[in-house]
Amino acid sequence: MNVMRIVGVLLLVAGLAGFLTGGFSFTKDATQAKLGPLELTVKERETVQIPQWMSLGAMVLGGVVLVLGFRKS
Repeated sequence: MNVMRIVGVLLLVAGLAGFLTGGFSFTKDATQAKLGPLELTVKERETVQIPQWMSLGAMVLGGVVLVLGFRKS
């Protein structure tokens, strides 16, 4: 497989995953207070939303790149 086909497939998969899940969340540690040797940390959960138009755009772009990858062969 050439590079254009691989990029096209990756864009299609990423767009489909973003469309189906709608986003992802992760947990990070944040320091709230530090008093001498004592340190208070809090785990914060953050969510990143992926817009549907961006997911659809990635799928369309992936399809175009995939078709162009097959045409040049």
